[in-house]
Amino acid sequence: MALWPFGKKKEVVDETPAAPEVSEVPTAPEAPVEADSAEASVPEAPRSLGEQSVLDEDPSAGEPDPVHDAINGDMGPFDAGSVNIQDFDFSDFSKGVLDLGSIQVPLPQNSEVQVEMGEQGPRMLHVVTQFGRITPVAFAAPTSAGQWREATKEIAEGMRRDGLTVHVEKGPWGREVVGEANDRKIRIAGVDGPRWMLRMTMISPSDRADDMRDLGREVIARTFVNRGDAPILAGSPLPVALPKQLAEQVQQAMAQRAAQQNPAQQNATQQPAAGNGTPDQNPDQGNTPNAE
Repeated sequence: MALWPFGKKKEVVDETPAAPEVSEVPTAPEAPVEADSAEASVPEAPRSLGEQSVLDEDPSAGEPDPVHDAINGDMGPFDAGSVNIQDFDFSDFSKGVLDLGSIQVPLPQNSEVQVEMGEQGPRMLHVVTQFGRITPVAFAAPTSAGQWREATKEIAEGMRRDGLTVHVEKGPWGREVVGEANDRKIRIAGVDGPRWMLRMTMISPSDRADDMRDLGREVIARTFVNRGDAPILAGSPLPVALPKQLAEQVQQAMAQRAAQQNPAQQNATQQPAAGNGTPDQNPDQGNTPNAE
């Protein structure tokens, strides 16, 4: 898979993605790393004597990271405040663009959008592909570059504390943190832009990790980040606005959950204690009919 054969748009591409899948995704071992939106503020864990830092194992640890040009560069991620996604033709790669306001992500062919639901509503959004899933998150950043390089230290240490085998690889935009456990591999790549930082988390079975890496990088190269002008504390996630179709799917899922929980709660309050007779003999049950 070559990096990156896209050019200026020749014709308008249908940018309405397929109906998203809204589901409750089980928490995976890597979830704390993936869901932690403030990893840059987590202090590094102390190291015992003889313990080698993850970044010490990176042959490029002493080298400066490449400076990404998100405005005039040949590949993304691009700064949406200066570069218009409508000027590009991604039709050979993407079936549509997922527009979340602060992030515009071209969806690879044969991919689906999956919303991870928490107790209070949507928790995380994933792009599910044939190789694994990609989770995009954009953060506010200071004007000076280097936030991603600092973030990799905390991410790597956090993954190690979670029991993953971790190393750092050098990708097209600099460091990528790679962890592996239980035949699953997680790769986290990041890019510094103008007052923003993009982070992409790629999770896949180990035997598909190389394909997931290549596809994830293709997505990063076509992603646009809209920082906006609102004051946002550096390190905070940029606000996300769900597209109408996706928001309706989420509302429907939350309504279904509430409908499922209410009967269960009613049944729990109406269930008689052991030895108090059958349901139709329980005075606390009122006029509820006996369901045989």
